[in-house]
Amino acid sequence: MPEIRLLILPIAGVLLACFVAAAQDADTADTAESQRWNIHFQATSIGQHHGWFHSPYEGPNSLPAHPESRVSLTATIFLAYRVNSWTTVVFNPELAGGKGFGDVTGIAGFTNGEIPRVAQATPTPYVARAYVQNTWALSADSEEVADGPNQLAGLQPVCRFTLITGKFAVTDFFDNNTYSHDPRRQFMNWSLMDNGAWDYPADTRGYTIGTMQELAMRTWSLRSAVVMEPTEPNGPHFDTLVAKNRGVAVEWERRYQPWRRHGAVRLLGFENRENAGTFRAAMLPDGTTDILDTRRPGTKKYGFGINAEQELADGLGIFARYGWNDGKTEAWAFTQIDRSASAGISIPGRFWRRAADTIGIAHVQNYLSGDDRRFLAAGGLGFIIGDGRLNYGPESITEAYYAWHPLRAWTFTLDYQHIDNPAYNRDRGPVSVASLRLHWEM
Repeated sequence: MPEIRLLILPIAGVLLACFVAAAQDADTADTAESQRWNIHFQATSIGQHHGWFHSPYEGPNSLPAHPESRVSLTATIFLAYRVNSWTTVVFNPELAGGKGFGDVTGIAGFTNGEIPRVAQATPTPYVARAYVQNTWALSADSEEVADGPNQLAGLQPVCRFTLITGKFAVTDFFDNNTYSHDPRRQFMNWSLMDNGAWDYPADTRGYTIGTMQELAMRTWSLRSAVVMEPTEPNGPHFDTLVAKNRGVAVEWERRYQPWRRHGAVRLLGFENRENAGTFRAAMLPDGTTDILDTRRPGTKKYGFGINAEQELADGLGIFARYGWNDGKTEAWAFTQIDRSASAGISIPGRFWRRAADTIGIAHVQNYLSGDDRRFLAAGGLGFIIGDGRLNYGPESITEAYYAWHPLRAWTFTLDYQHIDNPAYNRDRGPVSVASLRLHWEM
């Protein structure tokens, strides 16, 4: 396991320094003003509708051309408990239900980030997160942390090392963005809430099991994770053969303040090893495809991402992302995107005397590799797209929303998405999707 060894070596050195610092500060640590525990709750419902669109043919994983209306619901309890000055336990029971268009098929940048990869309509309870967080001080300086979901109010070291072990969403800690990362309050499209080209490890619900380590300094952070992959594409069960199949991610974040305005750049690198098939090997001499027969343990997919944000005025910010993967291996956990470029803006309502409201406007272009295109053109199917044939064109998506915040706990959002070339097919679409989102948190 060379990747894991490479991660363990630097982490071991940092841990040693952390333990020394923790031992020195153990007698002087002040937790009197620290919150011992908290509980938060959220519920989000999204209703979506698309009308008729041009479709001369359909395949097994095509978005239906007839009108559809769908509703999703999630509800989450966020529980956090401080065991001692450096250990916190987090537990999040969650309930999710509803259906996406076409049973969540037909668009690589799907329209509802609240139910990624879940086609079951019946609300189902499950454990979303259950992890232990250990934090060691690397400096005497502290900063205040506000009360929030999975976050206890109090002081934390400005320079610190954090180790998280258990079940979580790897996107909780990687590829974050102030203006485009939360489908419950911001953009809903999959390829805007996250880097579409990162086939990030997750089960059907979007969570995984493993470890995350972060070294946070004053102006930069370095984080890494080693986590489990599902046993099959979009599968609910985790692959325990981590010696062969696993996901590894490393991200460096640089924070800066030009003109006293917050900005950040994040560089992501990832390598997944899965029991996956490859597109080129799946192409048979008779012109058909068989991806199942090409699946081998430890098949590698790798790539990188760039993620930037910049505040321009109070609450007004812009963002951009670019993602790339090698495009040789079938999509395994997130979606079938090999290249993705996006940019957008978030505008606060204070400009029209609605300080708590927000307008968001963004555009994303998603692309396929040559191997992926030929596979789909020959009738190949991923777990989310496949029209039976392909007249290739980049999947082009524009999304705009208005989030109205009339009460402290409630947000109502009107959202519109326009998709050209759904599933990269010029023969189908465009598709227009209207959404109404209700979000409650406490």
